[in-house]
Amino acid sequence: MSWRFRDQSWPQIQEHLEKGSLLILPVGTTEEHGPHLPVDTDARIAEAYGLRLAEALAPHIPLLLMDTIRYGYSMKIMKQWPGTIVVRSRVFMDYVFEVCRSVLEMGFDKLAVLDCHGHHSGALNTVSRELCDATDKAIAILSPAALSRDEFNAVRKSPPGGAIHADEWETSLLLYLCPEVVDMARATDEDLMRYRSEFVAGDNFLGRQQVTWSTWYLQPSKTGCYGMPTVATAETGRVIMEAAVGKGARFLKEFWEKR
Repeated sequence: MSWRFRDQSWPQIQEHLEKGSLLILPVGTTEEHGPHLPVDTDARIAEAYGLRLAEALAPHIPLLLMDTIRYGYSMKIMKQWPGTIVVRSRVFMDYVFEVCRSVLEMGFDKLAVLDCHGHHSGALNTVSRELCDATDKAIAILSPAALSRDEFNAVRKSPPGGAIHADEWETSLLLYLCPEVVDMARATDEDLMRYRSEFVAGDNFLGRQQVTWSTWYLQPSKTGCYGMPTVATAETGRVIMEAAVGKGARFLKEFWEKR
């Protein structure tokens, strides 16, 4: 029997409500990812992450996997490269809020949102608090980037500044998940982030930065990338995904069991 939300009839949805099933909602976006990656990179990662989490959890807890949200907010500066679709931040937040409120008011109590796009972290955190106020229920938010940070740093080949956007991390994941859409002949290290600061991490995986200062205004990008994608490998992508799924599944089991 399918555990995809879209495949259920309303009586089957009712059965899931009675079982207290976990809902998983992947959230990505569509934007340029340099000359070597497809514009739906974040959405592909979100979809793949949701699928693998569902496969890992389905033998243990009841769940439903919702369809991936494939469009969201990106900064205007990224529109200089074709392929970036921008949904205004408040519109995006309201949309996610209404989708989540619908299933929470339907009777589901356990909803996990997969945050697979850097520009969405603050927006999704705000939406989660608004949902608490509106429904008296708390959702969970998971990021595969955060959950795989230690494992990625242990195997990465790029120096500081090599893992920000269309970088070693994302390129490795797509080489592992769908190599047919990656054109490594067009990958370039031209936009390795070279800015160094005591306050700004300058790399998505080198710890939390102490201040907020947009990467896109630290160093101009010539290709729509920030990082070193040329050193990406499918093996690194496997390490990333297995770490994110392993930790994510353990957390979601804990999240579902806490009543």
